[in-house]
Amino acid sequence: MQAYVNGLGLGASLIMAIGAQNAHVLRMGIKRQHVALTVAACIVIDVVLIGLGVAGAGAMIQSSPLLLAAARWGGAAFLLWYGLRSWHSMLTPKSLAIEDTAPAPDARQALASVIALSLLNPHVYLDTVVLLGSVGGSYPDSQRLGFTAGAMSASLLWFSALGFGASRLAGVFGRPMAWKCIEGLTGAIMLALAASLVLGSAAVTG
Repeated sequence: MQAYVNGLGLGASLIMAIGAQNAHVLRMGIKRQHVALTVAACIVIDVVLIGLGVAGAGAMIQSSPLLLAAARWGGAAFLLWYGLRSWHSMLTPKSLAIEDTAPAPDARQALASVIALSLLNPHVYLDTVVLLGSVGGSYPDSQRLGFTAGAMSASLLWFSALGFGASRLAGVFGRPMAWKCIEGLTGAIMLALAASLVLGSAAVTG
């Protein structure tokens, strides 16, 4: 359960960052255009990348004590940096723009758009394959599945809420204060997970 919660927290922290993909999902939800298709595509892409990352990284990392230590300490360092960056972002007012006068796309265009926004963003590979894969791969076999399920659940919950709850969320995400709260929560989760990696590594070596 602890591994599931850690995966859920890390996955949510990474996926909730303001960006083009979230703006696109919110926009499609507000306009009620191919919402289910858009949400499903985002979830499937995340699930596949997370699974590949954890499975591939897990096999390599667990076979090498050096890689295992590097994954733990490297992941902790990245989480520390990401958490501090999120807290720094609280000082910068921003909102999620949703205005768009483009004509309604058909299903094929909608699918192509969300795939492009998801897969052409290099950060998606850093977040899912590299970071989640490395952190998840550092867990023992008995806990790795729980971490992976938690990270995948974060994607399912977030994109479903963002797409199908868009009409209610539009006003909230248009306010800089909402994103300040998200950045603050993200920073806290990242720093807590960094600490758990460090403590876990210290317990193993001790």
